[in-house]
Amino acid sequence: MTEEDIARVCHEANRAFCVALGDLTQVPWADAPTWQRDSAIHGVEHHISNLDSPASHSHESWLKEKVDTGWVYGEVKDAVKKTHPCIVPFDQLPREQQMKDVLFAQIVRTLVPLLDK
Repeated sequence: MTEEDIARVCHEANRAFCVALGDLTQVPWADAPTWQRDSAIHGVEHHISNLDSPASHSHESWLKEKVDTGWVYGEVKDAVKKTHPCIVPFDQLPREQQMKDVLFAQIVRTLVPLLDK
């Protein structure tokens, strides 16, 4: 298993979670744009380097990456305009958005022992 494999699992779990919440905007990993796949891989790398960090650190890492690449807060996620409603501090996220970070971090922790050595 590779870091990209773990990122794919995280992405697909996030997509399934979104569907359960009624959000049908997430595309399968194979159809995801490169920037989205790269973001997931970066998140996996962050958690591998910080296995005991809280889920809020996942959001902080994601937030820094977004801001560094020109994204800003916007009420609607728009990849062309680079706006996203989750560009806020972790404690200001709706609970279901916080749980996405918890899910991501836990998946990484669970799969790290399976990484190719």
